[in-house]
Amino acid sequence: MNQSAVTTTPVSDGVRQALEISLRGVQELLPQDEWVKKLARSEATGQPLRIKLGLDPTAPDIHIGHTVVLNKMRQLQDLGHQVIFLIGDFTSLIGDPSGRNSTRPPLTPEQIKVNAETYYKQASMVLDPAKTEIRYNSEWSEPLGASGMIQLASRYTVARMMERDDFHKRFTTGQSIAVHEFLYPLMQGYDSVALKSDLELGGTDQKFNLLMGRHLQQEYGQEPQCVLTMPLLVGLDGVDKMSKSKNNYIGIAEDANTMFAKVLSISDTLMWDWYTLLSFKSLAEIAALKAEVEGGRNPKDAKVMLAKEITTRFHSAAAADAAEQDFINRSKGGVPDDIPEVALSGAPLGIGALLKQANLAPSGSEANRLIDGGGVRVDGSVVSDKGLKLAAGTYVVQVGKRKFARVVLS
Repeated sequence: MNQSAVTTTPVSDGVRQALEISLRGVQELLPQDEWVKKLARSEATGQPLRIKLGLDPTAPDIHIGHTVVLNKMRQLQDLGHQVIFLIGDFTSLIGDPSGRNSTRPPLTPEQIKVNAETYYKQASMVLDPAKTEIRYNSEWSEPLGASGMIQLASRYTVARMMERDDFHKRFTTGQSIAVHEFLYPLMQGYDSVALKSDLELGGTDQKFNLLMGRHLQQEYGQEPQCVLTMPLLVGLDGVDKMSKSKNNYIGIAEDANTMFAKVLSISDTLMWDWYTLLSFKSLAEIAALKAEVEGGRNPKDAKVMLAKEITTRFHSAAAADAAEQDFINRSKGGVPDDIPEVALSGAPLGIGALLKQANLAPSGSEANRLIDGGGVRVDGSVVSDKGLKLAAGTYVVQVGKRKFARVVLS
């Protein structure tokens, strides 16, 4: 990871341990020496540091890639610091231009309200809700008014704003930049002023916005916050960042069996990055486990442990145990206990039509492709005849390793 230079400030064992936890899996911690001084001051005074994470409710749900930053928040929360989960209901009205090659359509207040309702509930799956301060940036952004917005805009120059990578690229390629987009980093930075933040977290794509917070705090006579960026989690394919659009994600609202199986599908190499970014195990525990695997232990053992930890976090230990058993049953060709039952009529019914009507294949042509590939079973037997017709009765139909249905055909 790309971190700033190791601090030369003398530190206690407690501060050294806190720094190690702070640096775990990070992309950058800026400036590191200032963060060490803040940690030392907190240790000496007993005053917890204020650690901020802001998320705009741009979608109604999140995947585990989004929890990488939340995990870091939880680690710092467990050290005794005050974490602030900031919902950007005001900044969502502007739209974050980060990483965009065109103007982002702003959300309506109604969309923002609907999306925001799920955010705290989802964040509470990682953070300790009893120790988390929940804020909305409309609290201080709306009272600014036109005159306050003008005064805020005077604190930063257009030249500095155009140094921002995405703005610079759009300008040089002739892509439009709306004036209101300049307001986004200013308003996000002003959040740090309003909250008197000591540290702000975000993904690597948020670095400009986070540094704006440092600048504005200095402009308003505050001690500037430090900035911590986390890498973007690589998805199930092992290539691209986790994204719903690339279908390489695990949604935190997915059922336990699917979540467990998806974790087990990642590569042995990617598994260790996931351990660092997603697991609550200590680095020493992870290092010991990795040494065991390198010494001959089956890497699947480590992957199962990770799958159970993640599934337990978003469901329960009992659900994780049941998901493990379900995976074992499927691997052995067994039938899970909780498969859906589908009632169909029209016997005798062709296998292709049955697969489509039971929602086991999206179309007849896809059903035929699955049959040609040997991926369809009826009562445990592989179907090789696309012309197969099933009489009235009850059948356990399996497609691939994970799709099952108990079909009652009349």
